[in-house]
Order: sequence, then C-alpha cells, then structure tokens
Amino acid sequence: MAAPCIALTPGEPAGIGPDVLLAAAQRDWPAALVAIADPQLLAKRAEQLGLAIELTEYRGGETTLHRPGCLPVLPTGLAADVVPGELNSANARYVLEALDRAVDGCLSGEFSAMVTGPVQKSIINAGGVPFSGHTEYLAERCATEQVVMMLAAEALRVALVTTHLPLSSVPTAINAELLASVLEIIHRDFQSKYGIDSPAIAVLGLNPHAGEDGHLGSEERDFIIPCLEQLRAAGMNLRGPLPADTAFNADTLAWADVFLAMYHDQGLPVLKYAGFGSAINITLGLPIVRTSVDHGTALPLAGSGDAKAGSMIAAINEALALSKS
Repeated sequence: MAAPCIALTPGEPAGIGPDVLLAAAQRDWPAALVAIADPQLLAKRAEQLGLAIELTEYRGGETTLHRPGCLPVLPTGLAADVVPGELNSANARYVLEALDRAVDGCLSGEFSAMVTGPVQKSIINAGGVPFSGHTEYLAERCATEQVVMMLAAEALRVALVTTHLPLSSVPTAINAELLASVLEIIHRDFQSKYGIDSPAIAVLGLNPHAGEDGHLGSEERDFIIPCLEQLRAAGMNLRGPLPADTAFNADTLAWADVFLAMYHDQGLPVLKYAGFGSAINITLGLPIVRTSVDHGTALPLAGSGDAKAGSMIAAINEALALSKS
C-alpha cells in the first residue's frame, strides 16, 4: 500500500512558516511529504537556520516514505526576493498559488491531505487580492458553501459557530439555521473523518450563564435551546447550552468529543491555554483534509532559529490520522 502523500505550504515567505516546515522535515514521518514552495527560499532559509536539507524536485506520484533531512519540493516561484521579517506585497500571489496547487492536488487524489503554514492576511490584501483567511479561501476553492473552523490541543477540540467577527456583530450573525448547519457539519465530519459513530458535542451558550432563563439574554430561550432539542430528537448527541465559564469542567471534558463555542474569544482562550505552541487548526466540512498551524507569521523570529515547530508537527500528525479515514 502506498504511503500517504502530504502537501505542505509554508505560507508567508517572510514569516516563520518556512522555518517550521524545514524543522519538521528533519523528523521521521510515515508518509511522503511535499513542500509547495520556492526551492531557493527553502535553501536560503535552511542555510540561515543552520539546517542540513537535501531539496529534490517533486515530479508527481511521490509514494516513498519521507527521509529525515530530504524534502521533495514542487516549485512555486517567488515574485521578489525575501528578507526574513520584512513583508512584501509582491509575493502575495505566490502564497495563494501554493495553496491553489495543494487544493488541486488534494481534490484530484494526488495528495492525501494538506498542511498550511501561517499567512499574513494584510499583505495578501495589500497585494490586491481580497482575503479574509485560509478557512474562507479554501471553502471557495473547494466550492463548499459552509465550513467550520475547529482548533485542537491533543484531546481538547473547540469548534466555532462564528470566526473572525467583531464582538458587536456576533449576536446578529447567529441564528437557528446557522447553528443547526454548523452542528450537522461537525456531526458528519466526526463520523467520516474521526470514525466516531455518535460524536458527543458540548454546546456553549451565547450569553453569561447561558442566558439564565432569559434574564441575561434571550438567544438561548428563543432559538438555541429549541434548535438543540430538535437535533437531539433527530439523533445527535448534544449537551447544552452550557455556561461558558463552567463548561470546561472534568465531567464535560471526559464526555465531549468536541466543544462548540459561539464566537472566537469564547472558546479559544481555554484551548490555547491548554495547548499553546502545539495547538492546531482543522477545517471541517471540506471534501479534503486540511490542517494548519495555530500561530501567526511571527515575523521577528523568522530566520532566527527561535521559532518552535510543535504546532507544525502536530498539524502533520493530525493530517496523517485524518487522511487514513
């Protein structure tokens, strides 16, 4: 049986994406790894980091197991030279070209999964390409109407109803239809990708104390509770709405396969406290497997040797596990 082939995109070339990708390539992996990047960028960054790396040209159909210190590269050319830590909007399209090639390879079956390094949203937009983030971009490229962002730190998983919205926009963005759709995607992907027949989902309330019977907000009473009751009746394994300040207790942590937070800063501080430096991002609802580091470009660390590769390593491990299903 051929080894799975994982496509790696380093993201923003001036950030630490190339650094952590090269660090991960020093390890043993039970898969073939392919970097979709500018080979000269990787060679120069490896030299700056003092890493021995043999870069070979990917010719398609890689099926041999990865060898530590050897990395096949599918060449994607930079538009301008890169100085670590210095953004250049001329290279915005290079970042997206690497993503496009990885998506195309995953959709065709050439790659088993894709793992993405961090991007700089502002510089992609400055380069003339409207870009709100990996999750939204990949959904559009895969012609997927709705996806769900989920972050994981070992056994703790937190998915989001809304993602990068101002807090003032959250209450009007959430409704029964959106909540039901998000829960259906989580339920379906945990069955198909994680092999869990009846995934246990802990749903947080929107308001303090989950609304406290309408005294601290009416959303729970008006549509969250009825939505959960309807989905339970359809066979979903749900608990909630739970007060967010007490939801992450030992009993619920032992029961839940995943928590669903209503907004970004409701659930992610807990997850990042639990797994800072090794947390990862997984996009649910796509027809492909995509995982990612859960950190930014860390421009001041690029090329310094101080960037930690824990999140990239965890993202590759998760991609491998999910690609098997």
